[in-house]
Amino acid sequence: MEKQVNNLTKYNLRQALITACLLFVSIALQGQTLDPSKRIDYTIADISIKGETIYSAETIVTYSGLKKGDVVTIPGGVKISTAIKKLWDSNLFNNIDVYITKTEGSQLSLQIQLDDLPELNEVKVLGIKKGKISEVIEENKLNRGVKVTENLITTTKNYLESKYRKEGFLKARTIVSVEKVIDSVKKSRVNMTVRIDRGDKVKVNKIEFSGNEKVSKRRLLKAMKNTKKKNLIRVVKRSKYIEADYKEDLAAVVDKLKEKGYRDARIISDSLTIDKNGDISLKIAVEEGEKYTYGTINFLGNTIYSDKQLNQVLKIKKGDTYNGVELEKRIADNSDPDAFDLTNLYQNNGYLFSTITPVEVSADGNVIDMEIRVTEGKPAYFKNVSVKGNDATNDHVVFRELRTRPGQLYSKTNVVRTIRELGQLGYFDAQEISPDLKNVNPNDGTLDVEYTVVEKGTGQFQLQGGYGGGGFMGTVGASFNNFSIKNIFNGEAWKPVPRGDGQSLALRLQTSRFFQTYSFSFSEPWLGGKKPVQFSTSISQTKQYLYNRITRSADKNRSFNITGITVGIAKKLNVPDDYFVLSQSLQYQFYDLNNYNTGLFTFGDGSSRNLSYTIGLSRNNTFNDPIYPIGGSNFSLSAKLTFPYSAVNGVDYKALKEEREAKVRRIDELITSTDDNDVIELNEASQRITEIDQERYKWLEFYKIKFSGDWFTKIKGNLVLRPRFEFGFLGAYNNDRGVIPFERFFLGGDGMQQFSRLDGREAIPLRGYPNQSLSNNDGESIYNKFSLELRHPITLKGQTKIFAMTFLEGGTSFNSFRDFDPFNIKRSAGIGIRLFMPAFGLLGIDFGHGFDPIPGETAKSGWQTHFVLGQQF
Repeated sequence: MEKQVNNLTKYNLRQALITACLLFVSIALQGQTLDPSKRIDYTIADISIKGETIYSAETIVTYSGLKKGDVVTIPGGVKISTAIKKLWDSNLFNNIDVYITKTEGSQLSLQIQLDDLPELNEVKVLGIKKGKISEVIEENKLNRGVKVTENLITTTKNYLESKYRKEGFLKARTIVSVEKVIDSVKKSRVNMTVRIDRGDKVKVNKIEFSGNEKVSKRRLLKAMKNTKKKNLIRVVKRSKYIEADYKEDLAAVVDKLKEKGYRDARIISDSLTIDKNGDISLKIAVEEGEKYTYGTINFLGNTIYSDKQLNQVLKIKKGDTYNGVELEKRIADNSDPDAFDLTNLYQNNGYLFSTITPVEVSADGNVIDMEIRVTEGKPAYFKNVSVKGNDATNDHVVFRELRTRPGQLYSKTNVVRTIRELGQLGYFDAQEISPDLKNVNPNDGTLDVEYTVVEKGTGQFQLQGGYGGGGFMGTVGASFNNFSIKNIFNGEAWKPVPRGDGQSLALRLQTSRFFQTYSFSFSEPWLGGKKPVQFSTSISQTKQYLYNRITRSADKNRSFNITGITVGIAKKLNVPDDYFVLSQSLQYQFYDLNNYNTGLFTFGDGSSRNLSYTIGLSRNNTFNDPIYPIGGSNFSLSAKLTFPYSAVNGVDYKALKEEREAKVRRIDELITSTDDNDVIELNEASQRITEIDQERYKWLEFYKIKFSGDWFTKIKGNLVLRPRFEFGFLGAYNNDRGVIPFERFFLGGDGMQQFSRLDGREAIPLRGYPNQSLSNNDGESIYNKFSLELRHPITLKGQTKIFAMTFLEGGTSFNSFRDFDPFNIKRSAGIGIRLFMPAFGLLGIDFGHGFDPIPGETAKSGWQTHFVLGQQF
């Protein structure tokens, strides 16, 4: 008869029963009970295996560590318990028991009884949306083939209940069940069913405070950023109870009291009650204590900076209301790496090892005297500076952007700035750039820094086709933002194109029955490789054919050609600060019209030339991701100028203007006449107007001023507010010569540059209205636009980035300053989404609602859908 030596139950009781096994082993030998106080040594004569398992007896015995001839002590020996522990640790078996099947003298036979741990065959998740099922499986590692243990079941249940409770579902319950699979496969397998019952979200019906005599309930409620009571008009922050957020808000309530001078403020108690409708009420009892003010503040240990200099940063004076929260921020503001605080004052000037400790030395009469104790330490210097992860980008391209150099004094600002500069390059995933301070040695004052980057695709290909404008339209283009032109003839460097030198190259061809456009551009950001001076050049050629209304096809005998070339230089400045860039460019364009009469231009035959100089000043300190900035600002001011030809060429433009106006009036008189002489005069007058316009626009003369500004402010987490302002003005040096018909502004729509290569027009987006519908057919000479966006990321990890937005915007355009009213705007609001993929650039869709009518109509514009390709609003 078999007598049990040890019986370990399964799953999470393993460790407890192993301990029990070490304390006591109950056996029965030949019908007699062994006295536990007597310990007998036995030699293992045989080991057999019993149970449902696919493993051989030899394998299981090997896992146990036991073997024939081993001496085991009964009771109280450790070899059997060790063997059981090894079998459990293999994570292969379940229901492990060890029996004595036979004893003969000093020898015994053992039987190991166990079952294989079942493998997961399939899992069903019930009670949630289909789109969330894969997330649950991934988060709990419920993949096919995983070993199903009691620990896995319990962990899954606890994780899901905790997850949904954190989201406000306090009544969330999860049931995990398994069912054995019966099939021809010898493996032990089970199917798992996970039933999730989230229940309803628990909302906060009331929040009541007691004990707050000096600080109002309204201020304390405002301090609770996450836990809000029910309010029908609140949209951004809905009411829900999440325990972790509530605890965080309790700390915020105490901080608010301390900000008002109540240094000893504390939460006495808080309670939660469930109302009849399932909502909850919160009661919070506070103790404010006495109000304190600052007394004398002394600095100790400072030799690098004087007391006056430190006080200018601390900004706390004797008699100010005590504010412990603000004091901590003035010492070290952990929420802002660029904060103007005492810690950064030292760390940005090399004192990495400095410590600053505020100490209250007296609190008599509710007046707190303080000492700010400074331990400056040695100045720290960078010993080694390295970068890893730049597999495609050459080292010199990365190292020229670093603000930290070997032998340079440590500066926290320079480390943060380096991260920004690397992110702004566009060659690396800005979310993955991280500095690692290594080998920090306070004794000799040195440290190493290693920047880790993750390469991302920098090339974009464009291949489009579709019908529009009466025919098929095709576009082929490619742009490369990390090109290496020196390796263009090196076959081994084409992977798939030469990369790594930080240059930009773009090629584009667009064609249809009615036009062809060819363009090429190239830029080198570090001309000569010594200084951040960007050189850029571009060449373009456009041919447009006039639409023949009779044949409904392109009239190849009537065309409009533009040939253009641009050369530019941009240089980073050090004054007022090193975020400023001064750019200059020279552009030449030749316009050739061949019997091309449309409403766009004042003449249909002839040519015009445009030689212009553009100077711009910009400042961009946005950080860190250029696709989704979370802070900083971006301003740009530019002036595009031509030579004032009318001041030196001796042409009487006033006389030409008066003659033209007279010819126009005469044409109006003759337009309905059928007399042959009148028709001849009409043709002569039209021809003379063309000649006058040819003279006026032989060389274009104008000046064009543009300004734009963006601000990015992080509201909470990665929720970002982005206000923007734009202004543009096209003017003439000589009013008699007039504003040119080119270079004008066209407001409204998605801002895609339709026909922009024909006449230099600028399409200004204003969502909620049809394309270019808020300007007249010939464009306007002045515009302004306001916009406000609230952005929230969906994913910023990896190379694909997605974010959603809501927006409010408005704008207006006029033909002269006399009519300009910057506040008589067309308004809109809506929502949108953006998707960035390195191969295609920025893609998006917006749904905008125009609140005002389009000029010439009475009904409001209403809802409009806009598609975005390769641009940002």
